[in-house]
Amino acid sequence: MKAIRTILLLLPFLIGFVLIRFYERTWFYDPFLDYFKGSYQENPFPEFEIFKLFLNYFFRYALNTLLSLGIIYVIFRNKEFIKVSSVLYLIFFAVLISVLFVIINYTESAFSLFYVRKFLIQPLFLLLFLPGFYFQQKTQK
Repeated sequence: MKAIRTILLLLPFLIGFVLIRFYERTWFYDPFLDYFKGSYQENPFPEFEIFKLFLNYFFRYALNTLLSLGIIYVIFRNKEFIKVSSVLYLIFFAVLISVLFVIINYTESAFSLFYVRKFLIQPLFLLLFLPGFYFQQKTQK
């Protein structure tokens, strides 16, 4: 019964991730969506508005972070995990957005941009945190 309740509590967060991905073209400004669909290695970066781009990356990262924190809380019911995750999400955002700024303004490294951008727009940190917190929880008992 507890497992069913947990799954039901996780559903809104998972649906949130699906909606973000499904509506990414209409909800977020990201000229790199089309850029990375083709053979981008030889092409220069597309035209973009840097402030609008960074604001949208922040917004998307914030939504993914909130959904991820919700999932972490539902699974582990541990406020310390939420505190640690929140701090890590803030640090990772500061580092990633700074690296993205350098890549966009001072290099033409599409390869680097591709991966830094992925960590900003996809909930990849959740995939790292879940097994880490699971291991932490098992070793504390």
